[in-house]
Amino acid sequence: MLDFLNPLFGRHPERVKANVKIYTWQTCPYCIRAKMLLWWKGVRFTEYKIDGDTAARTKMAERANGRRSVPQIFINNQHIGGCDDIYQLDTNAQLDPLLAQPSI
Repeated sequence: MLDFLNPLFGRHPERVKANVKIYTWQTCPYCIRAKMLLWWKGVRFTEYKIDGDTAARTKMAERANGRRSVPQIFINNQHIGGCDDIYQLDTNAQLDPLLAQPSI
């Protein structure tokens, strides 16, 4: 509805081509922070809420090279890491190029 404001705020959702998946817990502050960054960038992501789901957490850990903390973020099936990792990519101007790559 207010998409015309996106460029004023530095948001360019039309540039996002990547397939983004994030494993979260509903009340995890790091998960919320990571999702806010993705939202701010205009990313439409798939969220897997794994609160109390041991099987889902095990599957996430297998994909995330054994990491069991949340969030765990994947861009085009590449494991990015958690909240600090995605913010570091953004700080280093490496996140936007990843998000601009279309999924294979």
